[in-house]
Amino acid sequence: MKNIIVILLLFVAGFQALAQKNPSINIITYNIRYATENDGINAWSKRKDNVKALVKFHEADILCTQEALAEQFDFLLENSDFEAVGAGRDDGKRKGEFSPIYYNKNRFSKKDGGVFWLSQTPNVPSKGWDAMFNRVCTWVRLYDKLNKNEFLVFNTHYDHVGVQARIESAKLIKQKIQEIAPKLPVVYTGDLNVTPETEAIATIKSFLSDSKEISRQAPYGPDGTFNGFKFDSPLKDRIDYIFVNKGFKVQKYAVLSDSKDQRYFSDHLPVFAQITF
Repeated sequence: MKNIIVILLLFVAGFQALAQKNPSINIITYNIRYATENDGINAWSKRKDNVKALVKFHEADILCTQEALAEQFDFLLENSDFEAVGAGRDDGKRKGEFSPIYYNKNRFSKKDGGVFWLSQTPNVPSKGWDAMFNRVCTWVRLYDKLNKNEFLVFNTHYDHVGVQARIESAKLIKQKIQEIAPKLPVVYTGDLNVTPETEAIATIKSFLSDSKEISRQAPYGPDGTFNGFKFDSPLKDRIDYIFVNKGFKVQKYAVLSDSKDQRYFSDHLPVFAQITF
């Protein structure tokens, strides 16, 4: 009996030592719904503290958001451990929605980063194909001080109207990731406005893996990620994703259905993944 206990203790100690050598990274992608008072009881002013609290509670090392206007971009930075990369989609500065990437400045240091537009002219603010709006992708190359590894994060928001725009956006994303990060570990997140069976998702899955499908633990939470601010939503529509390449393993995946007073904090639910190199 004593021998069995000793073996178990050694196993636990070995597992803990391994975990310390390869600390996990918590990633959240979250369409936070742009700030407009037209949302009434669901306006940003009434839910912003809950959004921030959710991110803090789930200990996000990296937070990727969509639909963040400048005031929202700034708010999530205030009194936090985050630094961020991002730009407004309308002018490449502060105008229009951001798709920013926040990272814990105590753990990560930025090596490079930028934005490009989902269009035929990706280097300048522009609208592509049959899209209704300008759409932007943000990327950052980070150095993890704990793991002593570099990796890249890409975050975007496909158009909600243009079918061809979503297909072409996926092709452009594939091209850009392969150009910017041909050898390093990669995370790709976003509100892609398409469900898993579509051509746009097939393009991404031709070179990246869906974190939900490769999670070591069983996926947690509802399937769908869009709730439309309806607390009784069936949550069937999965349109928000976290993808990784072979440089990462996914330990956990979840769609977080956190709420308060029978209200969600956005019209989307955040998607969470815990990954390791």
